[in-house]
Amino acid sequence: MKISIRGDKITVTKAIKEYITEKLSRLDKYFEKPKEIECKVLIKVKNQDQSIEVTVPTSKFTLRAEERHQDLYAATDLVIDKLEGQIRKNKAKLEKKYRDVPKFEMNFDYEEIPEVEEEGKIVKRKDIDMKPMDEEEAVLQIELLNHDFFVFKNIDEDCVSVLYKRKDGSYGIINVK
Repeated sequence: MKISIRGDKITVTKAIKEYITEKLSRLDKYFEKPKEIECKVLIKVKNQDQSIEVTVPTSKFTLRAEERHQDLYAATDLVIDKLEGQIRKNKAKLEKKYRDVPKFEMNFDYEEIPEVEEEGKIVKRKDIDMKPMDEEEAVLQIELLNHDFFVFKNIDEDCVSVLYKRKDGSYGIINVK
């Protein structure tokens, strides 16, 4: 796996790089061609907490997990465990969904605009390329990304939809026509 590690308000030392690379190599067994996968790691420090965010875009789905802890090494262990859990939990769904689909792509290419620390202001903006999908696939993506909402082109309703996770654990959809 090709790993890109970036630090925000922290210097990424050789020891940190080696530890993260070693831990992420545990995920190689879940991919057919791990050498072609580019993993992005962002390490942040806020007060006493250190967080690690790992994004693994593949040709069929995108994995994402984030963990916070006072110890960066502990946060790394937790985030790897979370990613492995996501893969194992959704393995059957992924195999069923993508068994007969050749060259399915699910990459969100976006450029991040630097964050501005002002209260009540927009501090981050992302541009994403949406691909048409059905609601079932959107539910799978929201679970894999571990987000509270997911925006997608709904092929069933022929519109842009927002899938969101409700407090009771079920999902809701907002259609924009």
